[in-house]
Amino acid sequence: MTPLQSLVACGTKLWLDSVDPEEVRRSFEWGATGATSNPIIVADIVKAGRLDRELAALVREGLDDEAISWRLTDTLVRRAQAVFEPVWERTRGEDGWASFELDPLLEDVGNPLSVEQKAARYVELAKQWSHGHKNRMIKVPATPGGIAAMEDIAASGVTINVTLVFSERQYLASRDAIWRGAKRRMTQDTFKSVYSIFVSRLDVYTERDVPDLSPAAQGQVGIVNAKHLWRLNQQFWADKPLKLKQEIIFASTGVKKAGDPPWKYVEAFAGSDIETNPPKTNAEIQASGRNFQRQVDQLPPKAVLDEIGRKVDIGRLEEVLMREGLAKFADPQKALIKLIAAKRKEAR
Repeated sequence: MTPLQSLVACGTKLWLDSVDPEEVRRSFEWGATGATSNPIIVADIVKAGRLDRELAALVREGLDDEAISWRLTDTLVRRAQAVFEPVWERTRGEDGWASFELDPLLEDVGNPLSVEQKAARYVELAKQWSHGHKNRMIKVPATPGGIAAMEDIAASGVTINVTLVFSERQYLASRDAIWRGAKRRMTQDTFKSVYSIFVSRLDVYTERDVPDLSPAAQGQVGIVNAKHLWRLNQQFWADKPLKLKQEIIFASTGVKKAGDPPWKYVEAFAGSDIETNPPKTNAEIQASGRNFQRQVDQLPPKAVLDEIGRKVDIGRLEEVLMREGLAKFADPQKALIKLIAAKRKEAR
């Protein structure tokens, strides 16, 4: 049994943090059963020239650069969906999804729209990009505008992947809005929701902004926070009469600190729900020879938990990471549009 096979065998759904067709194929062979997209992934593929033919055809259609960016994203997500559709069919919608991220420019610092206007736009885009797709999830950020849209999006029958979640407050607000929407649906048999809890960015934050954490606690905040939200999620859905699981996605599982083993976060969450791992992380784990066992319900010693509770202000953590996260959210989409403009000039 390979390392990634052991991860899946102990209860984790392995998803890929990429829709690069080559990485999707490789990870599918390793046991991955889903994938997710973002503008950085799309830009890397465009930069490499692997979508030049599709891009040229869209230019000939007369589309502008932003419209082309979305058509190319749609193409890549469709290809990932095709790979995982048999899993979706076999599991009757429990697994086999590919996620499509809505327009990050709605959260750009210069966007003049009100929260209500952003919410209306999220609802419109969610319906547009999910229409006609069986195994496509729609990524909606846990921002004020995104959360304000979630009830109506869920009520319309769209499957939501909540992204950019750092805190309990964001998780609860998103989950409760989605559950209200689910109860408005004609049928709840196909209702599924997932909540992407970002992990490694929290440890980057504490290393920089909470340097007085002890060595035992430093580097554990992302893990402790995500496991706490996983427990809340398990408890909330336990008594709901639903056919499909409402799951946590352990996201941002690639290590960012030099010296940390590449499997640090992957191993910590083994045993339940979903992990979306970057291609590099999957490759390093596959080469590691490790055998994964369930650890998702194991926590550090009480002294470490108490120290984290005392020293880490989660409200400030959320504020800082959301400010940084929104820039990382919007800037790659701007860069993708600029790249397409450059490609258009080359083609001329």
